Order: sequence, then structure tokens, then C-alpha cells
Amino acid sequence: MSSSDSVSSDHPPAKVDPYAVWRSSNYRRYSISWFSLVFSKQVETVAVGIFIYDRTRDPLALGWIGLVQALPVMLLAIAGGQIADRWDRRRVLLITFAVGAAVSFGLLLTTLWGAPLRWMYVLLGIGAINQALGFPSRGALLPQLVPAEIFSNAVTWNSTIFQIASMTGPAVGGLVLGPKKYAPAAFALVTVCRLLSVAAIAGVKSGQKMNAAESISLESVIAGVRYVWAAKLILATITLDLFAVLFGGATYLLPIYAEDILHVGASGLGFLRSSEAAGAVCMALLMAHLPPMKHAGRTLLWAVAGFGAATIVFGFSPWFWLSLAMMFLVGAFDNVSVVVRHTLVQMLTPDPMRGRVSAVNGIFIVASNDLGGLESGVTARLFGPVISVVGGGVGAILVVLATAWKWPQILTIGSLEKIRPAEVILEEQEQQAELV
Repeated sequence: MSSSDSVSSDHPPAKVDPYAVWRSSNYRRYSISWFSLVFSKQVETVAVGIFIYDRTRDPLALGWIGLVQALPVMLLAIAGGQIADRWDRRRVLLITFAVGAAVSFGLLLTTLWGAPLRWMYVLLGIGAINQALGFPSRGALLPQLVPAEIFSNAVTWNSTIFQIASMTGPAVGGLVLGPKKYAPAAFALVTVCRLLSVAAIAGVKSGQKMNAAESISLESVIAGVRYVWAAKLILATITLDLFAVLFGGATYLLPIYAEDILHVGASGLGFLRSSEAAGAVCMALLMAHLPPMKHAGRTLLWAVAGFGAATIVFGFSPWFWLSLAMMFLVGAFDNVSVVVRHTLVQMLTPDPMRGRVSAVNGIFIVASNDLGGLESGVTARLFGPVISVVGGGVGAILVVLATAWKWPQILTIGSLEKIRPAEVILEEQEQQAELV
């Protein structure tokens, strides 16, 4: 597949219906499960970050969180993609969501019993293994729940749900922890939410067609990697996100900013994380109600550059209100990247390949987020948190320039509403020709 495969069909643009996807009962159940999952993850992240930093006062200890969550996904995500393309994706999610609930219950017991800190890292690693095997199924399931013509609308609302959960989760997590930083209460809430996600996904009907005839081989396992390598638009967008967030992400250092620079404590940390999500929610709602982007590729590059600039200002900021504003902009700019990238990945990929391609995309996401946390922890230990964050923002802007130079075809991406796999576009054109 080449960049020419992104040619869109010639259908005239349909009237914008920002709430089209909500008419699907399947999507409503899926969204409840998605919200519960993300909300619980955000509460867990705040609780783990505060708990570990409060006990160690070491930036590198926060970086190890990223490492133990990144390695399992990078090693096992391809296997998860194979599972998603061969097994019932809804059942895979039921199992992995249930395991996630068990992990959060384990974190609850760890903090209640005062177990050594290494057990928290072990449980986070188990959770990451579970995520690696399950997240390709989640990403590949969504296109089967909604028609292709409203898929970008589903992606936008999915991102909105993610960001609302990301906005409310940290704030609630910080409040539940309270001034005494009582972690068991937060992990109890996480466990309840993950059980709710299991119940919600149980009601979804996917109608997935299994690929039982395809045997498992090395060729089938690495097919997703080869597809992404050949699909230059997918490769360009996920590589852009990988390095921009790897260098520019400040998330893992927020506990240090909250405690030692801004002096706002656990509740302030929750609001910093919530402000980022609030910006993403506002951007998602704006994109849902406006006509589709006419030049999605150019918009993507400008958004990532804005992400880097906001990160630089946040890194220098000594004022809580300015830091909140910059995190708001970070979230708003990042959400543009999320919608464009996820729409391209899912809609340029044929359904039998979506699990494996989602797995490759997931590796890039985890590498950027969690290995970015390790990079932030190491550079903060060596040079201090301010230089770590500001340097990362500069790096994100440089990544935009490098991406535009390496893959200039990214500038040709037009309306996301018209994106289809090359073979689907050809089939639609043949059907139109027959009608004529």
C-alpha cells in the first residue's frame, strides 16, 4: 500500500450530524465501558504517582512506572493483535477487563497491608501485560459497531469520552486521596469502575467475522508490521505522535511539579491532569460540531507544533494558573492528533487486519507515553524537571519539521470523512459504474 491508497471516494459531503453515533445502542454500551475504563486508569495513575513519589522523593522512581508499563506492551502487543483478528474481540475484552479489575484489587491490598513498593511495580507490570493482549481488540472492535460513514464521528466522540474521563478521573482521584493521601480509597474506586466496564461490554453485540481459515504463522503475525510500513500515511502519523509525545510529554513529572514547584499537593496534581483533559474535551466537542477538516494533514502538523509550544511554557511556569492554562492547551492540541491518527489507522486498514495494525499502533502509543515517562524521569534526575520538560517541548517541534520533510504526503490528507481502504474505494467506484 502506498500514499496513493489514501485517495478518498467522490461522494459529496453529507450534512453534519454531530450525534449520529449515539443512535447506536451498541455504541452507547461500548462508551459506558470505555468511560469506566479510562476513568479508573486516571484515578489509578494519580494514586500510584503520589504514593510512589511520597515514599521515594525520587524522579527516577516515577520513570520506572513508565518502563514496567511499556515493556510488556511492546513485547506482547503483536500477539494481542493476532488474538484480536482470530478470536471474538468482545470476549477478549471481557476477560482482560476482568483481569484489570483483579489487578486494581491487588493494588488495594498492597497499600492496605503496607507491602514493599516492588509489589506495586509487579502489579502494574501484570496490568500492562493484560493491556497488551487486550487493547488491539478494543481498537479493532469499534469499526464493527458503527457504519464507516460515521466512523470519524465515533472516533471524535470516543476521544471526547476519553478526555471527559481523563478530566474527571484525576480530580476525583486527588479528592479521594485527600490531604492524608489515603491510597486504598482510590484503588477501591478503581476496582468498582473496572467491574462496571466488564458489565457494560458484556451487552455489546459485535457481529465480528472470524478469520478461522487463516493459520497462525510468522507471516500472519508480522503482517500488521508490514502493512504499517507500506502504508506511508499511517506510518507518518503514528511516528509523528511517537516522537512528539516521547520528547514532549510532561505527564510523568506532574507529581514533582505539583509537590515541589507549584506546591499544590495531591488535589493540585488532579487538577493539572484534569485541565489537560478539559482542553481535549473542548477540542473534541468543537470538532464534532464543525464540518469535517478540509486539510487534516496540515492541521495535524500545526496541532503537534502547538503541543510542543504549550509544553515549553508549562515547563517554565512558576504559577499554578498559567500551568493549568498550558495543560489545557496541551490537551486541546493533542486531541487533534488523536482523532486524525486513529481515523487513518482504522479506516485505511481492511477489517481482517485491524487487530494487528491496532497492535502496532498501540506499541507506538505506549512507547511514546510510557517510555516517554522513563525518558522524563532520567532527564529530570540528570538536569532537573524544568530542563526535562522544556527540552521535550523543543523536541516535539523539531519532530514536526522532520516529519514534514520525511513524509511530505502527510500534507495531502484532506477530509477524514472520505478516508477508505484502497480496495473499498475501488469496489465503490465499480458499483457506481455498474449503476451508470
